[in-house]
Amino acid sequence: MHLPGKVSSQGLPDGLVVFVSADCPTCQMVAPVLRDLRHRTANLTVFTQDDPQFPPGLDAVHDADLRLSWDAEIRTVPTLLRVEGGTVTGSLEGWLRSEWEQLTGVRDLGAGLPDYRPGCGSLSVDPAHAIALARTFGSRRLGSRSIELGGLEDEFEAMHERGWSDGLPVVPPTPDRVLAMLESTQRDPSEIVATVPPDLAECTVEKVAVNAVLAGCRPEYLPVVIAALEAACTDEFNMHGLLATTWFAGPILIVNGPIRLRLGMNSGVNVFGPGNRANASIGRALQLVVRNVGGGRPGGVDRATFGNPGKYTFCFAENEEGSPWEPLSVARGIAPGASAVTLFGGYGVNALSDQLSRTPADLVATFARVMAHLPRDVVLAVAPDHARLFREAGWSRAQLLSALENRLKRDTSTVLLVHAGGGAGLFSALLPGWVGGPEGSQPVTRSIDA
Repeated sequence: MHLPGKVSSQGLPDGLVVFVSADCPTCQMVAPVLRDLRHRTANLTVFTQDDPQFPPGLDAVHDADLRLSWDAEIRTVPTLLRVEGGTVTGSLEGWLRSEWEQLTGVRDLGAGLPDYRPGCGSLSVDPAHAIALARTFGSRRLGSRSIELGGLEDEFEAMHERGWSDGLPVVPPTPDRVLAMLESTQRDPSEIVATVPPDLAECTVEKVAVNAVLAGCRPEYLPVVIAALEAACTDEFNMHGLLATTWFAGPILIVNGPIRLRLGMNSGVNVFGPGNRANASIGRALQLVVRNVGGGRPGGVDRATFGNPGKYTFCFAENEEGSPWEPLSVARGIAPGASAVTLFGGYGVNALSDQLSRTPADLVATFARVMAHLPRDVVLAVAPDHARLFREAGWSRAQLLSALENRLKRDTSTVLLVHAGGGAGLFSALLPGWVGGPEGSQPVTRSIDA
């Protein structure tokens, strides 16, 4: 936008620049300050986001389409900028008298006003405008082709008929929804995340976002889905083999680190069951990427004789706060405090009940009796009532696995020990794995770029 005498096509004018909105009480409060600044320094430009007559008497420039606010990355009004040679050399959000005086070089500003007052959200970041602005002015451009539906077509039936779903309804991936999803990552939408089996198709960040929308993810879930896809498409995890096997198995996602709390993931009651949006949609998004991008459809390369309900989605978080041990991600080499996802090729939930044992050794004996009939690779999910025995006895992860190894007479390095489940019931659970080792599927852990 070219504004003669105000803003060139190269950006903001030199001098003091203020963005305001008439709907913001703090902007209304500082209007007299702006008039005082205009009187005491001629080099002041005011941009108003809504009312072109506000502030009165200042000949403000109306940022009607919010392009200037978008380009300047204004998050709060009022925002005061100092621009020198086309570069912003100082910025303030809200009103703080001492800092306004320092930035402007003008003393005794706002006599009679409070020393401090926070600002309001800029219209350019308001959810009512932000996605449309990103679509219109943002540097990110969607590369996916658009599909027009007929006026009488039902969008949900149309998506099912085109084979985009897993049998359950999916969310229409409109441009606005996909752009909103992409706001949760700094990665370029055209960046290749992975080559997805079985078709070995390149999958971009944008394609992951499209399938995350289809799965019902919130935007903040996308970094977990991206990390999970990176893990799934490694030689070690062998997603192609996991698809092609006639066995029951599929990917199981275990999330660690601060992100599981930010997303409100379930690690407690009904941890493997329904009811939590993050758990359900993150695992589903991975499966939809493999289906829609990689071509891994049941009856095609997916040759499971029975399959299992976890092939819709199987994703949960570890309960780190109540655990007797370090998180699974830390045990697998991720730095403490970092977020990560571990993929395990497994199936089913084998119940493990022991309401009699009162020592860790006795409980390990129960674990071993059940595990003796299961594959070597297994997730051992210990619920809080069982974990209490190990905590009170001071048993480490290594001690528990060593005791299991002595009982089973086999290597337990492929046992993934996690703390999860509800706080009532002397139960634990075992999730058996598919074929382990280089010929099968090995667990893979990836950091989440959150």
